[in-house]
Amino acid sequence: MLKFTDEHEWLKIEGDVATVGITAHAAEQLGDLVFVELPEAGTSLDKGATAATVESVKAASDVYCPLDGEIIESNQAIVDDPSLVNSDPQGAGWFFKLKLADPSAANALLDEAAYKELIA
Repeated sequence: MLKFTDEHEWLKIEGDVATVGITAHAAEQLGDLVFVELPEAGTSLDKGATAATVESVKAASDVYCPLDGEIIESNQAIVDDPSLVNSDPQGAGWFFKLKLADPSAANALLDEAAYKELIA
């Protein structure tokens, strides 16, 4: 199940784990990424907390935690090669995996149609 936030994060939810990244729209708006800082595994974050930082040739931006949970894995590949986020934002360019405190909270997030309407 894919869900989206109005802060331009996407979540692929499998059971109680969400793989989180930024949308293609967000990656396009940021431009070419040159730096990514990700959270450490074991970090507990609340919804809306800053989870990661990205820097592009244009600006630095925060990536927010879309739901309450604990980071269980970060994608070292995008730290080593930030351009993966630009080339495959909703695939190889994922940011982190989050063990959700309450998986049902994802029901309040946007579905793909609602997100497309948001960015239209």
